[in-house]
Amino acid sequence: MRRKIKNKHILQPDIQYESVKVAKFINYIMEKGKKNTARSIVYDCFNTIKEKAKVENPMEVFDTALKNTAPMMEVRSRRVGGANYQVPREVRPERRQALSMKWIIDAARSKKGAEMHKKLADEIISASKNEGEAVKKRENTHKMAEANKAFAHFAW
Repeated sequence: MRRKIKNKHILQPDIQYESVKVAKFINYIMEKGKKNTARSIVYDCFNTIKEKAKVENPMEVFDTALKNTAPMMEVRSRRVGGANYQVPREVRPERRQALSMKWIIDAARSKKGAEMHKKLADEIISASKNEGEAVKKRENTHKMAEANKAFAHFAW
């Protein structure tokens, strides 16, 4: 018998920017259920982006940053005949966006010494210019996929 199909929870767009992407980003930043804190971090970050990048709409910078850090390929482990192979696979669009957001947040959290919204703004601005830690992470993921291209025939 087949498993029951799960109904996907549809996320409501955020209050200020009316964007589902921003709402998802807020949820990724949130820790221990403190959504208001996460919201204030993201909105302060967007205000900082407005000032630093001198743009009218910080959403444009945010979108280009997400696009620049989103991986096209990744490697998944596959066990074949007692050996583990790193098999390159294409990344689904939802996962691509999720990884992109997580990598930007992780890169911002790994920095020391500043407030979170400033670190986040710096990382988003640098990612929109195709530089920074999150972009390096994407490049490393692509290199791994390229190096393991020989095992692509193990894809399931």
